[in-house]
Order: sequence, then structure tokens, then C-alpha cells
Amino acid sequence: MEARHQELGATLDAILPPQAVFTWEIGCGHGHFLTAFAQHHPTARCVGIDIAQERIERAHRKQARAKLSNLHFVRADALGFLHALAAEATFAAIYILFPDPWPKLRHNKHRLMQPEFLHAAALHAGEGTRLYFRTDHEAYFESARHTLSHHPAWRLVDEPWPFEHETVFQKRASSHRSLVACRSAIP
Repeated sequence: MEARHQELGATLDAILPPQAVFTWEIGCGHGHFLTAFAQHHPTARCVGIDIAQERIERAHRKQARAKLSNLHFVRADALGFLHALAAEATFAAIYILFPDPWPKLRHNKHRLMQPEFLHAAALHAGEGTRLYFRTDHEAYFESARHTLSHHPAWRLVDEPWPFEHETVFQKRASSHRSLVACRSAIP
């Protein structure tokens, strides 16, 4: 575990300057969304993470074909990434698109949108940073909305989704729900 943390820290040090401001996608899959985002925002630094090595390899191939120097993909889970990230690094935005809903009640504790994750993410989010969440699982949407609405570091905002690029999961879904949260004022 410690070796993986050190390896992840070294990877992040290589791709992000200590005070980097970047857009982060959690569960980037094969990199479709973030590659399109990076192409449309060439001055934005973008980092996508996924836990599956095969997905990261495919995402790297997309990044290489597109020749995007502002785009990086890293094999990591969200909390491991946050713990390895330099303290001064800041999110410009966070995208969470169609995360695993862990639909069985006994597995809900594994969902990403939990107070612990939101607190850790808030430590790297400046005031006004947006968190974008989208799912096709109604119960997960309601759970995420409830968790965000009761978290002191985030507040839900009613504003349009800033960048659309249909993901593989979005194409498969008969419908989906989205929400936007804003990092609250930092005391």
C-alpha cells in the first residue's frame, strides 16, 4: 500500500507542478469525455483517473493520437489520488460521470459520493470550484444530492452543465440526471 502511494505521488509530481490548477475526472474510463474536454479547452490542464489499468492504457492511446500535452491519465482510486496530491494543487472543476452506483443497500457504503470523499476533495477545491455529477441510477442521484446538500463544504447550484460530450455510459442510458455543486466559502 505504501509503495503504491509513493508511486502515485511520483507520477503526480511528474505531471503536475506543485501549485497546479486542473480539471479532474474521476472514473474516466477510456478517456472519451476528458479527451474531448481537453481538445475544447487547450489551456486547461486535465487529469483523469480510473482504477482499471486497461482503461487507462486506452485513454493514453486517445491522448497520444490527439497529441494533447494538457491531458493526463493516471491509474488511481479517488481517495488514493487525493492523499497523494500535493497540498497546493487545486481543482478547477471535478467531473464524476456515471460512477458505479453500488445498487445493493449493503454496498451503498462503497459509493464515491460520501462525506469523507467530499471533505477530502474540498481540501483541494478553491472557493467556487464546481463539482459535476451525472448518473443514470435514480437512487444514487438522490443519495448524492442529499449528501451534497448536507455537506458544509459544498452547496448545490442551479446552473447548466458546462461541457457536453456523450460518454459510452450516457449513450447506453435511457435517461440520466445531473447536478452541480459549488465549493462554499472557505473560512
